[in-house]
Amino acid sequence: MTDLSLPGLPGALPDKRQVAASFSRAAASYDSVAELQRAVGNALLEQLPGAFEPQRWLDLGSGTGYFSRALNRRFPQAAGVALDIAEGMLLHAREQGGAHHHVAGDAERLPLRDASVELIFTSLAVQWCGDFRAVLSEARRVLQPGGVLAFASLCVGTLHELRESWQAVDGLVHVNRFRRLEDYQRLCGESELKVLGLQARPHVLHYPDVRSLTHELKALGAHNLNPGRPAGLTGRARMQGLLQAYERFRQPQGLPATYQVVYGVLQKPPVEGE
Repeated sequence: MTDLSLPGLPGALPDKRQVAASFSRAAASYDSVAELQRAVGNALLEQLPGAFEPQRWLDLGSGTGYFSRALNRRFPQAAGVALDIAEGMLLHAREQGGAHHHVAGDAERLPLRDASVELIFTSLAVQWCGDFRAVLSEARRVLQPGGVLAFASLCVGTLHELRESWQAVDGLVHVNRFRRLEDYQRLCGESELKVLGLQARPHVLHYPDVRSLTHELKALGAHNLNPGRPAGLTGRARMQGLLQAYERFRQPQGLPATYQVVYGVLQKPPVEGE
């Protein structure tokens, strides 16, 4: 596999080299704690056009290949490509099957030919991309006319309980930042793709305690990767402050963790210029 990842982008989003390394380390533990990822990806699959039968699909940000295998089951006659920036994930996925090809690469500069796939499926991956406009442009380039981009991402409001609890402790950046829903709406509207659907839905998970949530985020490789995050270990006093602050959110089911998920289904016009 060729490493086609790009250097980190400036700005508030995490350095993608750190993202790739973090998810590579999490490859073995990822599926055991990926309840949210499975729920979101399955919801995205349900939003694909009903009569749509692609002959070649791309699982973009394929991770462990869970949805590469789901796409293979849904479209058994199609050829599949799994692409991820984390080579450790690809090595794990290749052993599980599903896709015909496994490629290391970046969603902002896809190592694929123009008009080479009919479906791009990407679930909970593009929130790590600094330039979503480039993601949309690349999707349009590699899609065949009439092809579909289906994406699920995260927006502002995600993990707000954890963010607000840390703010009460020290005001530092402990939780990953995400784009606003309005930014997704604007960028999709400005793209040369037809928006078939675009909406945000909350997914709420519950945990018995804060440590269960932070352990899961680490096992997923999705713990804090932002510039400005505190260095070193979290002190006992700060951790105790976090536990106390988060308790105010407790519900009968446990401590909630809210994920604001953006679902988008876009289509490349069948005829150029439409």
